[in-house]
Amino acid sequence: MLLTSSTADAAPSKPVVRENPVREATRSAGAVDTSTGPFTEPGFAAGCTWHEFGEGEQPPWWLTFADPLCVEYSKRDITIDDGGALRFLVAEPSRFAVAMVTCHYYQKDHWSVQSTHGATPWVAWDGQYWWDKAAGRAGARLTNFRVDGHTVGIGDAVTALEPLFPDVARALSDYGRAAGETGLTVSLPHDLRCALAG
Repeated sequence: MLLTSSTADAAPSKPVVRENPVREATRSAGAVDTSTGPFTEPGFAAGCTWHEFGEGEQPPWWLTFADPLCVEYSKRDITIDDGGALRFLVAEPSRFAVAMVTCHYYQKDHWSVQSTHGATPWVAWDGQYWWDKAAGRAGARLTNFRVDGHTVGIGDAVTALEPLFPDVARALSDYGRAAGETGLTVSLPHDLRCALAG
């Protein structure tokens, strides 16, 4: 280690972490964030006009041109005996179709899949999913996730690990704290059309 005489006499300092200069220059030039991290709301969320749809309800075709497109779907009646599963399957293609073109998309939905109306759901959750193709980011978050009535998620793992492995629990807690909660934000491939449109 090379030290100048002025630093050799000084008390040891904390280690300095320096960013790779090439990586630092790329980030400052406005490059797309390629990191994965905890779930965050999209930057455009405050400007959302929410369109709400009931069980098996299909969105109108003209929503294809909304940007941002912000929708909320009820999917709690996915059942075998009363046709709820069939209504869900018929509605999903149009729901996907209106979403694919938009550069800024945010969906909230509420799921419940069960054999018959009123039965304990095989699986149930509340979801949030978004993408911002202009920024190259997307996020997903599941809350109240239950399998056969039991919560499942990163939040459950955090609770189980906390007494024995608090450092691991603390690291995981960014991705889910509550029972049945899991969420993250990731990067998306570059979309030139959306990047140019802003």
